[in-house]
Amino acid sequence: MDNRQDDNNNKKNKNVMNMVIIGVCALVVLLLFNALSAQLREKRREEITYNEFLQWVEKGEVREVLVKNDGTIEISRMDDNQLMGMVYYTGAMTDLNLTDRLEKAGVTYKREIQKSSSTLMTILLYYILPLVLIYVVMMFVFKAMSKGGGVMGVGKSNAKVYVQKKTGVTFLDVAGQEESKESLREIVDFLHNPERYTRIGAKLPKGALLVGPPGTGKTLLARAVAGEANVPFYSLSGSDFVEMFVGVGASRVRDLFKQAQQSAPCIIFIDELDAIGKSRDSRYGGNDEREQTLNQLLSEMDGFDSSKGIIILAATNRPEILDKALLRPGRFDRRIIVEKPDLKGRIETLKVHAKNVNMDETVDFHEIGLATSGAVGSDLANIINEAALNAVKHNRQAVSQADLFESVEVVIAGKEKKDRVLSAKERKIVSYHEVGHALAAALQKNTEPVQKITIVPRTMGALGYTMQMPEEEKYLMSKQEIEEELVVLFGGRAAESVKFDTVTTGASNDIERATALARAMVTQYGMSDKFGLMSLESIENRYLDGRAVLNCGDATAGQIDEEVMRILKAAYQTSIDLLKDNLEALDKISDYLIENETITGKEFMDIFNEVRGITPETDESSEGLSNDNNTESTLDVREPQVQSGGQHSDPSDDNGDFREVRKELPRGAFVNGRWNPDAINPAYIPDPEDETKTTAGDDGDPSSVRVKD
Repeated sequence: MDNRQDDNNNKKNKNVMNMVIIGVCALVVLLLFNALSAQLREKRREEITYNEFLQWVEKGEVREVLVKNDGTIEISRMDDNQLMGMVYYTGAMTDLNLTDRLEKAGVTYKREIQKSSSTLMTILLYYILPLVLIYVVMMFVFKAMSKGGGVMGVGKSNAKVYVQKKTGVTFLDVAGQEESKESLREIVDFLHNPERYTRIGAKLPKGALLVGPPGTGKTLLARAVAGEANVPFYSLSGSDFVEMFVGVGASRVRDLFKQAQQSAPCIIFIDELDAIGKSRDSRYGGNDEREQTLNQLLSEMDGFDSSKGIIILAATNRPEILDKALLRPGRFDRRIIVEKPDLKGRIETLKVHAKNVNMDETVDFHEIGLATSGAVGSDLANIINEAALNAVKHNRQAVSQADLFESVEVVIAGKEKKDRVLSAKERKIVSYHEVGHALAAALQKNTEPVQKITIVPRTMGALGYTMQMPEEEKYLMSKQEIEEELVVLFGGRAAESVKFDTVTTGASNDIERATALARAMVTQYGMSDKFGLMSLESIENRYLDGRAVLNCGDATAGQIDEEVMRILKAAYQTSIDLLKDNLEALDKISDYLIENETITGKEFMDIFNEVRGITPETDESSEGLSNDNNTESTLDVREPQVQSGGQHSDPSDDNGDFREVRKELPRGAFVNGRWNPDAINPAYIPDPEDETKTTAGDDGDPSSVRVKD
């Protein structure tokens, strides 16, 4: 206690001494300024004789005369500037005719009026008052610095403090993240019952790092921890530490941990940790302010005792760039992955966001969950809100299933662009393009059923799209299915080429996605006979853009391009052959689409079966395929995207030539709610309600769309 008082006294004495020094310096500067001003004024004055003064008057060279109280006469000449000119002066003489001479020469003259100001007032105004002002300002500055946080509080932590009543969020408000919540429940339980852990000698991790893509609910989980723990919760972003002043970030870290220790047990949450936790690198100069902040954070995390109940949570979507010292045991011991929710998680998330929204009896969250594969929590919340807005727009009291599917389309593809009127020629091209995608999907085995085809433009750039919805959630994608996917992606371009003997820019996005998929087959999935099981690309920023970076030589990169080109050419040729053999169906479905602008999956299959001469009543004994190998890739299907519908069948040889497969396909039919090319006599008529079950997406061009699962 005595040492603390001595430290406070030393700080006060030091502050007083600093103030005295600053005051003396300010006084010296003020005196020097006044002396310099007087010297400058003196240089502009010049003494002359009284005879010279009279000669100037007679010659008419004097403009103005001022007779001063100190017995001198100030003269202003005609040829001098009033502001910058020289001031001449001479001593006053007993000259009774001076007034007459000045009036005769037209000179303006006057006598100085005696002022009542005193020397004391002058000293007070010009010397004492500035010192008082300087003293007041310095007192304010030193007082702010003595309280901690530096000048104007720039080094003081600006963390927001929450308690349970402020956040209003608990684990019940977080759905689809059961594993993450389980890890965080241990932290909450330790804060409530620390003796359970200390009795056995267990120590809770000092820090937990929440890692995952944007929008998955990392910040929401942290707020739920605050609501569950009912302890002080300090929340701030990594960018809040860094300012333009060097050392401010480190000062704020110190102040933050000081506040936390005073209010333990508590939780510190740092969002966007990568803003200050980026790996230190002196190769390119580094950033002194950020590195000082990081060093202070590392020091503080080593310096506090976790048994007192101080828990540090942090969130980032770029864990690969964090400094290794920050991730070692003893700092952020535990890494909690907050992934995109699976089907069950999406259904639960939809229910959480819909609990305060009126829903009618037609709503089926399972169907919406299938249609929104790859969506994160923020996407699902937006879908519910858009559906509610759509219901209000149509004067309905509750949200229907149709509203939800429409909101899926709005979120992914944008709203219908009713003011964009396509010419008859462009409508025909877009129609054939979309039907080409749908036919390429329907003519192959491992496809998802087509739910909707439209040529109504959307605000996100799509001139038309084909929507498909998976029957169940898949996590793997076979080589067959990827090759079929390439055929469907090229279905739009193939239809243009077959029907119009030319091509348009509408397939640009299809080509881009097909190229990326074929390249992934070669460089990441080991599905190329030429390269075999060789990893040729690595993924950077997995939780953000997932950019692939080659890790091979230039010669190998050239061979990769050749292999990708071979795969794409084979897929395109297969797509052309499929459409040439079904040209009648292509024409009839396209004409129907041009007339109606939008057709359902059932209408599409009815026309397709009619052209092929298949009727639902031909046979009731056939058995359709279950399509069990309709699976997706973990690296591709997890991202929410819009995708051309369907895939194509297994290649007949190892060289990736798909063209012979179509010859082996028997007559198919619409069986068990989907097209089965192996079924000859269908035994099932699809439910008319299937017409409303759609997915949505955006191709960015006149092409088909699909939310991947």
